[in-house]
Amino acid sequence: MTVTLRRWSVDDLPVLERANTAEMTRFLGGPETSAQVVARHARYLRLWETGEAHMFRIDVDGVPAGSIGWWHVEHGGRPAYETGWGVEPGWQGRGVATEALRQVIADVRADGERDLLVAYPGVENSGSNALCRRAGFAHTGSDTAPWRGGELTFNVWELDMSPLDLTDRQPDVEERFDEGVLDEKLWWPFYTPQWSSRERAAARYTVGAPGLELRIDADTPPWAPDLDGDLRVSHLQTGQFSGGLGSGVGQHRFRPGLVVREEQPDRLLWLPRFGVIEARLAAIRHPSAMVALWPIGFEDAPDDCGEICIAEIFGSELDDAGGWVGVGVKPQNDPRLRADFEKIRVEGDLTDFHDYAVEWRPDGLRFFVDHRWVKTVAQTIDYPVQLMLDVYEFPPGDGVRDAAALPHRFRVAWVRSYPPA
Repeated sequence: MTVTLRRWSVDDLPVLERANTAEMTRFLGGPETSAQVVARHARYLRLWETGEAHMFRIDVDGVPAGSIGWWHVEHGGRPAYETGWGVEPGWQGRGVATEALRQVIADVRADGERDLLVAYPGVENSGSNALCRRAGFAHTGSDTAPWRGGELTFNVWELDMSPLDLTDRQPDVEERFDEGVLDEKLWWPFYTPQWSSRERAAARYTVGAPGLELRIDADTPPWAPDLDGDLRVSHLQTGQFSGGLGSGVGQHRFRPGLVVREEQPDRLLWLPRFGVIEARLAAIRHPSAMVALWPIGFEDAPDDCGEICIAEIFGSELDDAGGWVGVGVKPQNDPRLRADFEKIRVEGDLTDFHDYAVEWRPDGLRFFVDHRWVKTVAQTIDYPVQLMLDVYEFPPGDGVRDAAALPHRFRVAWVRSYPPA
């Protein structure tokens, strides 16, 4: 199923007419008159031309399924966007509204004139209220106002899109990799070696005044060939925890049935819990390469293994104008979490340095690129995490490595964490 948003057009009046039923308007005070529907259609067209609103027709596999959009409002004396939607009954409960709202949020982010998005679903509209919650909006109250000849009691949902503000905040750890040697009080230079060995999982790197460079060289071996094929990795992590030889205890259980092949010492190094984690990274534009910064649960308790993906950038998804950056939450094996991960389009040369950050709070996570808000996740992780800083080389489809492109070099200017505000 493919959900697409189409700019509202003169041919879309039937979408509003189909939505003007008792069933579709039961949380809005009932249907409008035919004249009011025609006026609404004209308003959608006019306000797009003036830039005051963007209204869209929702298509599912090319079939019109409803409408969604945003428009300018004042909210508590503050300029904001408001959003609203309507999905036809045959498409409800199938994730159409969730995907449509995700795309509208991306459109609002691209417009960029205001840093607050609000929604006012009726208090009895359980589906729309749940959708706001899943999309990262915060419930800030309820109110009653005149509406269509009566009164409407509605909930107030706010999505904070303000930029990351670190004014007057000082990092508790700031790693610039400028000492000429890796600080092993912070970093363990092996990729989950319990599932393989330190020899195969060892990082290739240099450190110095420009920062860190993680490399995959021509002679870098696959880190665990019987488990992960020809995947090659160069990686630093800020903790290490795993069980005894032959046990199934260990961090980042990326597939079922893993057992410890080489015992490792415990390392409790840099393990943040809440606050801001930020790094300045430069991606690699090559179809076999991927770079990432993702904190994962230290996992001394088996369920404490969720992942906060601050940046995951595939070289195959970069182009001359920009690229796609993956951000969000992945549960891994934490049953308390649900996947909320998406790829955000970022303009500019991502092989140059950009800042990637998460603001991690007890009530949720906000993600940023160059201090600009890109996503909110209405979940949190309530246990310490270790940082995982990686460059991967995936095996090419034809099995032949691109020797001319090696080594792959992942540049990191700095990594730092801030305690909770």
